[in-house]
Amino acid sequence: MRAISPLCFSVSAFRRLSSHAAARVDNHRQCITGPTNHTSHLHTEKTEPLISLIKSTSSKPHLLQIHAHLIRNSLFQHPVFFSPFLFGIALPPLHDLGYACRVFSKFSKPDVFQYSIMIRAYGMSDSPGNGFMLYQEMLRSGVSPNSLTSSFVTNCCIKSGSLFGGLQIHARILRDGHQSDGRLLTTLMDFYSSNEKYTQACKVFDEMPHRDTIAWNVLISVYMRNQRTRDALAVFDMMQSSYDSQPDNVTCLMLLQACANLNALAFGERVHRYCEEHGFDKAMNICNALITMYSRCGCLEKAFEVFKGMTEKDVVSWTAMISGLASNGYGRDAIEAFREMQRAGVSPDDQTFTGVLSACSHSGLLDEGRMFFNSMSKEFGISPNIHHYGCVVDLMGRAGMVDEAYNLINSMKVKPDATIWRTLLGACRIHHQADLGVQVIERLIELKAQEAGDYVLLLNIYSSLGDWGKVINVRKMMKDRGIKTNPACSTIEFRGKIHEFVANDFSHPQKTEIYEMLDEINQQLRIAGYNAETVAELHNVGTEEKQIALSYHSEKLAIAFAVLSTPPGTSIRVAKDLRICVDCHNFAKILSAVYSREVVIRDRNRFHHFREGRCSCNDYW
Repeated sequence: MRAISPLCFSVSAFRRLSSHAAARVDNHRQCITGPTNHTSHLHTEKTEPLISLIKSTSSKPHLLQIHAHLIRNSLFQHPVFFSPFLFGIALPPLHDLGYACRVFSKFSKPDVFQYSIMIRAYGMSDSPGNGFMLYQEMLRSGVSPNSLTSSFVTNCCIKSGSLFGGLQIHARILRDGHQSDGRLLTTLMDFYSSNEKYTQACKVFDEMPHRDTIAWNVLISVYMRNQRTRDALAVFDMMQSSYDSQPDNVTCLMLLQACANLNALAFGERVHRYCEEHGFDKAMNICNALITMYSRCGCLEKAFEVFKGMTEKDVVSWTAMISGLASNGYGRDAIEAFREMQRAGVSPDDQTFTGVLSACSHSGLLDEGRMFFNSMSKEFGISPNIHHYGCVVDLMGRAGMVDEAYNLINSMKVKPDATIWRTLLGACRIHHQADLGVQVIERLIELKAQEAGDYVLLLNIYSSLGDWGKVINVRKMMKDRGIKTNPACSTIEFRGKIHEFVANDFSHPQKTEIYEMLDEINQQLRIAGYNAETVAELHNVGTEEKQIALSYHSEKLAIAFAVLSTPPGTSIRVAKDLRICVDCHNFAKILSAVYSREVVIRDRNRFHHFREGRCSCNDYW
């Protein structure tokens, strides 16, 4: 039997339609090219079958048939048929922009709706700038934009990064009186935020007459892009007290990310309770975000509790759990989770391997790390990326194989980035490889990616060797190149508020009590055998001066505040934006034994869980 082509699907339909809409076309020829509001001349029962057919068709061959039918029956220039036809070809799922442009150019008098369709289509394409050009053409033709048009063209400016174009659109919005449209103003906020104009984005929000949940969510994203994470958390309380809207699942997802970034465990638990009360806690993406939040706050027990309670787990769920175990120093548990994932029939992806290789790195599992690295491409067909190589370099550096790590970087199939060179630089510091450290700095300079922290690592190497002449040379180099160090910052959450400290900080309202407590802690730790690790002080001064300089580092102030403010036995959780120094590491380690406190410090690289005088990193970081 001869197969019937799917192109024949509409033959009978076209015949029926011809007896309805096309039969009267001669009587309505003068209204066909008129504006949309003249479509009442065509009877609804005669036009709806064809319109429904156009709207329900997503196959290009079928739309070509419809196009031919519209032309043949002189219906092509009528907006009531042209608009849904243009919508079908210009926007997903078909999204044939070239075809749509040709069709659009043949339409004699496009109105604001047809312009909006094309501008929206450009905003979804790789040439969003053309959407703004079409918007300008529309204005020149005398067609006034509506709020949807302005929203679509603003999206074009977001994608193309056109600040000037967006400013022009904002001016037109004010001129046309569309400043009360919430959806449009939300898009404007996103535009200003994407161009790092955060003050303007907040101003748009402040001027909104009505704020829905989407607007509040965009405000949270604005704060997070602007590194104002604490302000993002404050929005949660503002939303709950708002009459216009309440937090939704998207709000919770972003806030959980903010809590993870700030190490704000108590606030994250509040968001978790809100999710449970509103039924969001069963959604897979919320569960995955909770696992990540608890893991990044150093609370593996609750992360595992969420993980265990999931009815279904995807690769993101397993990867979040594996990565959480890895970053908190539970390397062998992470490997076992990877094995369990395979037994569950979930295939790992490249991020899963980043997690399991990181687990091997943090726990010093050299043989296991090599095995997993080799199995990636052989067993799973995943080519190693820069993150996988970085884990292996870190693993080799931990094992003292600094030269081998350097050779691996030089033989990589991908171009080394600044992060992998910094990983090697950290190994040079641990193993006092000054000459190689200088070479690494030069590589960073070549990449134009050197940071103050890189030079501090080099200073650490020279100061540990007692080579103060080279310390002076490095400082001079930093001065000549305009490299300035920023003070390290440590944060700690207490009663829902984030407290921030820098070295020698006198800005906290309880500064007197904090410094008195820190002096008392130092006395107690010295009795237990603590001596300041003066190698961490990079100035060539006497031992006593070095000890004084080290006494008031930011994480020590944060820990003193926690000891002052919380009952005995309470866990202390600190987040630091730079790598923890050797002296502060020893300080926290001994304090955990003397004060019987668990101290969890998350630095730039990893977690340090201090319990009973020991650290989960085994003194390598």
